[in-house]
Amino acid sequence: MSQSINKNNLKNKTAVITGGTRGIGKAISAELGRRGVNLILNYLRNHKEAKKTQKELNESNVNCSIYRCNIGDIESVDKFINKIALEHNKIDILINNAASGVMKKSTDLDVKHWDWTMDINARGTWYISKKLSNHMVNGGNIINISSPGSSMVLPDYFPIGVSKAALEAITRYLSIELAEKNISVNSVSAGYVLTDALNHFPDKDSVVQMAKRSTPAGRPISPQDVANVVAMLCSADAEMIRGQNILVDGGSTINFNH
Repeated sequence: MSQSINKNNLKNKTAVITGGTRGIGKAISAELGRRGVNLILNYLRNHKEAKKTQKELNESNVNCSIYRCNIGDIESVDKFINKIALEHNKIDILINNAASGVMKKSTDLDVKHWDWTMDINARGTWYISKKLSNHMVNGGNIINISSPGSSMVLPDYFPIGVSKAALEAITRYLSIELAEKNISVNSVSAGYVLTDALNHFPDKDSVVQMAKRSTPAGRPISPQDVANVVAMLCSADAEMIRGQNILVDGGSTINFNH
């Protein structure tokens, strides 16, 4: 028993979690914090919410710092990484959770909307992974948060779905290219999870209803379900899982009757 505990102990590891102050990112932050991980969280717009999350984590005896950074802007990411390098000797875990996008069909999409979505969801994931991998001196884990829309066609989801497909390709390539540094790279694809992100869907009411309904597993998917899988992938038990996309949807996407 003690050997198993030691093998999967994340205590004193340091994790960078983009978009880590609300929604699924916040659940991941809290779960890794519970397991003894020191947290470096990024946010873009909502400073008040970020401070609230930091306060909650600190009160739970979790070492947590927050930084404002636009993952879609190269200069902003460089500044973010430079601050991290000054304050931390090493990084063990990177969770690429930050995401954005415009809910439109391909025929209604402007080039600026395409660029915004791809810059954050795909280019940003590649760039920050490339940079922070240099600070993973003892190996590490990179987990990218994806979506079933990467392979399924969802309504008005064109640019986000395409960016998530790119993210999963990035996951596969990085898993091979970073293997020589003993860095494990995987992605976790979350089904409809009830978070504030659903408010941005054009058909918000129907999407919220989908998120609320029971899956074949017998209940809706929660942010905690996603956080548990992310934490597992950061543990030694997942050492031989490389370049994979783990679907957390309670069986919804394979259920014809749903």
